[in-house]
Amino acid sequence: MTPQQAVVLALQASIFMTVFSFGLRSTTGDVIGVIRQPWLLARSLAAMFVVMPLVAVLLAGAFELRPSVEIVLVALALAPVPPLLPGRERKAGGDASYGLGLMAIAALLSIAIVPAAVHLVGRYFMTSFVTSPDAITGIVLKAAILPLAAGMALRALLPEIAMRIAAPVEKFATGLLVLAGLVLLTATSSTVFSLIGNLTIVAMAAFVAAGLAVGHLLGGPSADGRLVLALSTSTRHPAIALAIAKVNFPNEPHLGATVILYLLVSLLIGIPYQVLMKRRNELTGATIPAAPQRPDGDTRKEFQ
Repeated sequence: MTPQQAVVLALQASIFMTVFSFGLRSTTGDVIGVIRQPWLLARSLAAMFVVMPLVAVLLAGAFELRPSVEIVLVALALAPVPPLLPGRERKAGGDASYGLGLMAIAALLSIAIVPAAVHLVGRYFMTSFVTSPDAITGIVLKAAILPLAAGMALRALLPEIAMRIAAPVEKFATGLLVLAGLVLLTATSSTVFSLIGNLTIVAMAAFVAAGLAVGHLLGGPSADGRLVLALSTSTRHPAIALAIAKVNFPNEPHLGATVILYLLVSLLIGIPYQVLMKRRNELTGATIPAAPQRPDGDTRKEFQ
């Protein structure tokens, strides 16, 4: 096994374990809770799968971007919620149930929505822009659906054990992710930073800021719901985006490095928004209160 393969394997393992830890804390009620609010779900899906592709198309037309940047922005706009996002939303004070339910529903729907959206964007650019449904399905199943379902199944069968191991599994996965991410960033840093210029950062920042604004506006009346949808709209699935980009432009260099640069920009812009919302929630008393004790010992706030 080469060092590069080891890093990729570590990243995949960390994502699987992180989503598995989400499942250990979750029930089917998290998904059902989102479905029971059809207007919120419709707004959420529209923000992620309709508005963001339009934003990417507008940015591609407004800026003279490097080909790899333009390709990646459009591909990111077509990708669903990343599997690690619910943990980031929970730590920022967002509605944990909404975040988990939205991730699961968006992941399942993306199997059908993403190929159709890719085809429509290709028609707009008057070029052959396609993707493989099998590739999307494989990524979604391995990174989101299977680990989440496995964790939920263990919680249903052995709730005490599930709650006991959830935090250690998540901490180990986070440490592994940080280590693998640092190795990957160090190995690609020269290529990543060479992409800065020609309004690349401006375009990426505008994409992320637009996602935050749209999600915040459409996220409903609750502050924690707006936070979840804002982050879900602005943060996209890097593996699916890269799969779309590579299938359509296999000879375009630096696609992977461009995705890494987007992740850095998204993180840097998202952190101030998270801090602002968390402080606002604390000042207004909208933070997650001490929830009634559930029979299984979980004190997470019920989905509203």
